[in-house]
Amino acid sequence: MKCGESIVEYSVYGKGTPILLFHGGHSGCQEEFGYTKLAESGYSVVTPSRPGYGRTSPSEDLRQACAHYKLLLDQLALDKVHVIAVSAGGPTGIVFCSMFPDRVTSFTLQSAVTQPWLTPEDKEYKVAKRIFSPEREKRTWSMLAAMNNLLPKLTFKMMASSFSTLSYREILERLDSRSYEMFRAMNNRQRSYSGFFIDMEHTQQDYSKELAGIQSPTLIMHSHNDRLVSLSHPSYAKARIPNSQMCILDSWGHLIWMGKHAAEYDDTLISFLDRYND
Repeated sequence: MKCGESIVEYSVYGKGTPILLFHGGHSGCQEEFGYTKLAESGYSVVTPSRPGYGRTSPSEDLRQACAHYKLLLDQLALDKVHVIAVSAGGPTGIVFCSMFPDRVTSFTLQSAVTQPWLTPEDKEYKVAKRIFSPEREKRTWSMLAAMNNLLPKLTFKMMASSFSTLSYREILERLDSRSYEMFRAMNNRQRSYSGFFIDMEHTQQDYSKELAGIQSPTLIMHSHNDRLVSLSHPSYAKARIPNSQMCILDSWGHLIWMGKHAAEYDDTLISFLDRYND
């Protein structure tokens, strides 16, 4: 979709009641975590690639990006939508819902960043700046995908501690037979482009004013064992969004869509969405 000089790439998955989904970091409109159950339950998922990801034009102006998403809804003739914001897409969902409350039926935050996240002093920030720079990210993801395709269980074991606070034995207890394949497929579709650098700027900001301005009923979903985005983030959002509720899962870590607790995640989300359909 063209917005003046800018391009917004997007996908539509399924048919039914519309959901506008803001994907997490290193992702794009090709994301698919949790989509199958939503489609089976009568929902369609509209996923724009956020600025700098895929073919979407890079922009550090988050409010302008949200204005483009509103134009996308206009083009698709969608008056109101459920909004889901995932991980580093949290700030986008927060700003969109505060800017356009009349277009939002409900809001769901999933493993989402809701307050200032990594700082330039953090080791994780410095490493991300190096390996996910626009000049290096394609090589980084190609190497990860190749290793994951060849040795999926070993690659997961090497990366698991970045997603979870649990020991590896405790992580294994929370996985199911599909988990390794889901993780492998994720690594094959991920790219950072310039989008993750833009995310790292957006996640430094204070969104307390925008959180307080959200009018829609809000579900905050998180794992008790998330290392990537700590539990301070859902608590921060819950204290500031007026009409909000929390669901803290005992899932294996940040990726709450995979593992034995995925069914609990699906049931909680679908129940919440169904409650607010017209």
